Amino acid sequence: MATSSSPGEWVLLSYRLPREPSGPRTTLWRRLRRLGVVQIADGVVALPADARTREQLEWLAGDVTEAGGTAGTWVARPGTLAQERDLAAAMSAARAAEYRSLSGECAAAVAAGDPAERARALRRLRAEWRAIDRRDFFPPAEREEAAAALRELGASVAAGAEVAR
Repeated sequence: MATSSSPGEWVLLSYRLPREPSGPRTTLWRRLRRLGVVQIADGVVALPADARTREQLEWLAGDVTEAGGTAGTWVARPGTLAQERDLAAAMSAARAAEYRSLSGECAAAVAAGDPAERARALRRLRAEWRAIDRRDFFPPAEREEAAAALRELGASVAAGAEVAR
């Protein structure tokens, strides 16, 4: 998000895909979700603009075209800082929900009695953390809570390994 008095640049993907077959639509939806886009309107999503996000959305535009649809990428600025804050807030809220879920899974794993199960959960949840972190452009407070939950799970796994020795 821009720290100056004017909004920053965002990269937009506008797309349209045929309803059938549904496979390309599902694949696109999953990839967009993985990137952490914010939905602006039907068939229009946005990310803060940088070289990585531009390239990612350009690749997706190519995939849409190959699947028989139409797509284009655009670089734009929201008309007001309030609009940009709304976009950032929507993205932050989505990541907050993901971090809360991760924290809950960490707590459940700590409560699990089996040390091997906790260790597997730790590996899986660390990978999930990295995936969320890649799409976290506007970190919410829940990020630190999830980090603390992961540390607690890691300590629980380490303690279990010490007991096993």
